[in-house]
Amino acid sequence: MPFRYVEVDGAKESVTAEDFTLLAHHSYWEDDASSFKSSDDILNQVWEICKYTIKATTFNGLYVDGDRERIPYEADAYLNQLSHYTTDREYAIARQTIEYFMEHPTWPTEWQQHVTLMFYADYMYTGNKELIEKYYDRLKYKTLYELSNEEGLITSTKMTPELMKNLGFSPQLKETFRDIVDWPSAGWGGDPSNKGERDAYVFKDYNTVVNAFYYQNMNIMSEFAKVLGKTEEARDFELRALKAKKAVNENMFDSERGVYVDGIGTDHAALHANMLPLAFNMVPEEHISSVVEHVKSRGMACSVYGSQYLMDGLYNAGAADYALELLTDTSDRSWYNMIRIGSTMTLEAWDLKYKNNLDWNHAWGAVPANAIPRGLWGIQPKTQDLELLLSNLK
Repeated sequence: MPFRYVEVDGAKESVTAEDFTLLAHHSYWEDDASSFKSSDDILNQVWEICKYTIKATTFNGLYVDGDRERIPYEADAYLNQLSHYTTDREYAIARQTIEYFMEHPTWPTEWQQHVTLMFYADYMYTGNKELIEKYYDRLKYKTLYELSNEEGLITSTKMTPELMKNLGFSPQLKETFRDIVDWPSAGWGGDPSNKGERDAYVFKDYNTVVNAFYYQNMNIMSEFAKVLGKTEEARDFELRALKAKKAVNENMFDSERGVYVDGIGTDHAALHANMLPLAFNMVPEEHISSVVEHVKSRGMACSVYGSQYLMDGLYNAGAADYALELLTDTSDRSWYNMIRIGSTMTLEAWDLKYKNNLDWNHAWGAVPANAIPRGLWGIQPKTQDLELLLSNLK
């Protein structure tokens, strides 16, 4: 169990720290597989705490959401996976966690959509098709494509017991299924002054965040279908992606303000509704500037989980300077704050004031471990297409 201190009671002799040995366990790890050092001391410290967090949290053999619950959740696991892949060349835990999720789903809408992202990261970093071949038909359900309407958008309000069963939920569990956007919610812990991490997101049946994930899922499934030689299915998924992107930009974009709204039926434009389309390259080129400016105006109005997509969106849009400002920020909503309050691993939330039961060993808080190599340096796999790779080398 993680602990902050040990109290020794009833010792017959004087006791010093040198009298104790700490036995710590983690999975296979190569410290020299990755390194980072810059002229910015804060950035260096942020990198070190994030990298160590990924190393220390391997002890379960699966990606878990911290030691308080010690169970896997899809979104936690995806962020953990990305940071594991950018700090060590070790892929077994990710693959084992992916297989776990095929049998043990969790309730949030977007968490189901993260499973496809995990498959894709594994494929892009390893080139291994085994999991795709094994789970392709079942993976389709995880994309929630069965919830789509004629226009190409999905809504979790159409979920049925049969579809829940397809996702792997047991009928006996009586699980709910609902959109999450970010976590925790406003008023968390019974504190009405706690604004939560959703930037006052207005939940509607057709949700911008959910449909941004859906668009990305359709792109990935199209590529997987091509990998498996399923040409017709590849075209179908590609068409679904195009329809989703068109529908989001027509129904969830306010052209007068140049921003995305939270969903159909509201004019509220939360950070999340704008950073996700940026992260998944859904924003038309002529609107990137206005969306980025809106994102900047919101600051770090998301959780440590949401910061993954904030970083991805900023680097995708060419706003690298602002991304670096956030990485080296020293406010209480920053990675440096985790160091300042005395933790040696990343927190579940930015600070105790934002989540009163947070744990101090949460890998989804270690986003800079992948944002620095993937975003700041641009080191990430681009293709597994051998012909395309060879033509680029020529």
